[in-house]
Amino acid sequence: MSFGYDLIIIGSTPAAIFAALTATSLKARVALIVQKGNIERNESILTSALAQTGSLAWAKEVISIVTEQNNLGNLAALGVDVINTAGEFCRLPQPGFVVKNKRLSSRAYIIATGSRQATPNLKINYLTFEDIWKKDDLTYLSDKLIIVGGSPQAIEIAQTLHKIGKDITLVVEENQILPQEEPEASLLIQAKLEAEGIKILQNSPITQATIIDGKKWVQAGDRAIETDEIIMATSRRKPLIEGLNLEGVGVEVGETGIKVNEKLQTTNPQIYALGDITGGYSLPNIAQYEAQIALKNALFLPLLKTDYRYLPIAILTEPQIARVGMTEAQAKRRYGEDVFVGQKYFKTISKAIMLEKTTGYCKIIVRGNGELLGACIVGTNAGELIGAIALAMSNKLKLKAIAELPFPSPSFGEIITQTALELQKNLLQNNKTLKDCLETLFIWRRNWKI
Repeated sequence: MSFGYDLIIIGSTPAAIFAALTATSLKARVALIVQKGNIERNESILTSALAQTGSLAWAKEVISIVTEQNNLGNLAALGVDVINTAGEFCRLPQPGFVVKNKRLSSRAYIIATGSRQATPNLKINYLTFEDIWKKDDLTYLSDKLIIVGGSPQAIEIAQTLHKIGKDITLVVEENQILPQEEPEASLLIQAKLEAEGIKILQNSPITQATIIDGKKWVQAGDRAIETDEIIMATSRRKPLIEGLNLEGVGVEVGETGIKVNEKLQTTNPQIYALGDITGGYSLPNIAQYEAQIALKNALFLPLLKTDYRYLPIAILTEPQIARVGMTEAQAKRRYGEDVFVGQKYFKTISKAIMLEKTTGYCKIIVRGNGELLGACIVGTNAGELIGAIALAMSNKLKLKAIAELPFPSPSFGEIITQTALELQKNLLQNNKTLKDCLETLFIWRRNWKI
C-alpha cells in the first residue's frame, strides 16, 4: 500500500504548526488539516503581555507579531500542504482522513486540535476565559467581577483585570489557589493578590447562580455574592475532538481526553495525540515537547517515550512561579529522610534589592548524594531562571554543578548559586564521615614537617 503523505497533522494549534514545520524540515511530505472552529491558544501570551506592560494596545501588537510567525501562508511556502477545512477519519475502504469527500492517506497521523474550557451548567449567562478577549478593549467588562477558579489562568487574569481598575473576587473550589504547586508558593502568591486588593474565597464551590432585581448573585460555598459579571477560568477543559470520528478508527477517549501511551500513541498505534487534548497541562512548552516526541515516533520508529521529570513549568503571575521535577512533599514521600532542601530569598540578592523586586525565593531539593530532585523559584524572572536547573537535571548533573555555575553579578541568577552553595554546606554538615576525613587531613597537613 502506498501513502500520499508521510504525516498528516490535524489541528492548527502552535504545537501542530511546530510539528508540521519540523517534519517538513526533515524532508517529509506533510499535510496540516485546519479543523473548523479550532482555537488558536494566544490568550496566555496576551494575558502575560498585558500584565507586564499594562497596555492592551501593545499586548495586541505582541499577539500580531507572534501570530505572523505561525502564519498558515508561511507554512505553505515552506512546503506544508495546508488544508483549510474540517475532516474526519475513515476506516473503509482504506484507512485515511476524509476532507470534502477526498480521502487523504498517510503512514501516520497526529491530532493536536487543542481544547476549550469545560463550562458548568448555570442558569445565567457568564463569560469564559476565551470570551473576554473577543473585543479590542477590556474596559468593556463590568467593574465588579467574580472569577471562578484557582488555575494559573484564573490567577493571571485576576491580576491583569485588577491592574486596569476592576473589582475582583476570586472564587476557588479547593482549599488553596494553584493546588498543584508548592504550598509555600501558593500562599505567597495569595498574599500578594490580597495585598493588591483582590478578594479570595477558598473552599467555595459554586452551587447556584441567579438574577435578583437585575443583579447577578452567586452562591459560593456558604456565601451569597453580588456581581456584575462572572468569568469562568477553571482548570477543567474539554478536548476539541468533535466530528473526527475517532471511534471509527479505534481511538479511545477517556474522561479527560484522548488516551495515549508513553510514546503518545493512541489506542490506534498509527494515530498520535498531544497537548491538552490528552488531559495534561495546557502549557505551550509541554505541547511542543510532546510534538517532538510524537513526530519522531510517527516518522521513524516508535521508540521515544515521554519523560516529564525535567520539563520546567512557569506560571505568569506577579511574581512568577516556576518549578521543575518533584515538589518537596513528593520527594519526601519517595525518598524519606534522604531528602535535603536549600532555600534562599530574593531579599538577599543585590540585583533584587536594587530593583526593589525582593519578593520570592529559590528552593532546591536534592538527595544526600547531591542528586537533583526538583526546584521551585518564585520571583522576578523565575521562568527564565528555572531553565538552568532543568538543564542540569536533564543531563544528570548533581548539586555541585549548580553551585559552581558562575552567574554574572549582579543578576537575579545569583540566587540559584547561593541556594546551591547553602545546600551544599548543609550536606557537608550532615556527612559525619566526610567531615572527620577532612578534619584528619588538615591536622595531618598542619603537623607535616617540610
